Amino acid sequence: MFTLLSPHVHEQEIKRSRFIATAGPVANEDGAKAFIAAHSVGDANHNCWAWRIGQTYRFSDDGEPSGTAGKPILQAIDGQELDGIAVVVTRWFGGILLGSGGLVRAYGGTASLCLRAAEKLLIVPSVEVSIDVTFSDLALVKARLFAVADVQLTEEHFTESGAVLTVSLPEVGADEALTMVTDLTSGRARIDRGS
Repeated sequence: MFTLLSPHVHEQEIKRSRFIATAGPVANEDGAKAFIAAHSVGDANHNCWAWRIGQTYRFSDDGEPSGTAGKPILQAIDGQELDGIAVVVTRWFGGILLGSGGLVRAYGGTASLCLRAAEKLLIVPSVEVSIDVTFSDLALVKARLFAVADVQLTEEHFTESGAVLTVSLPEVGADEALTMVTDLTSGRARIDRGS
């Protein structure tokens, strides 16, 4: 799965109707609603949208015939294996009716072109782990642990004897990384995988 690195806009004209797709990353449902509100244009005929965050999704045809706008936008999101994003496609009617099939192609196609051109970021499933290490082991553990791809330090606080590192590890390879920490510290590191 991927998400977008930053918002992206794509505009095209189809049979004199103007379509503008705006796509961007969102963290939750409130963020998706705020993104849609911020990118809907008041004087446009339609502001159709879709968003997906994990298994949760919503879409709206905003007055277009049912199933001709929101669902094709969502299909564009899913077709490019994207998550944590919202897309608004705004239409100004140009005087020529597109028909149901034409609307599906116009909304889905505009969203798809926008998403295809946007810069994407791979979503790496991760687990959060707490590692308690002594001062004597701290520098070596950090150097070796952060040499592993996609490892991120989310919190570090010092104790009397060392530090507690809260680390985000990629699910794939997490066991090997923790075994490495145990081996480096000869078992001195205390590792808490949470629940």
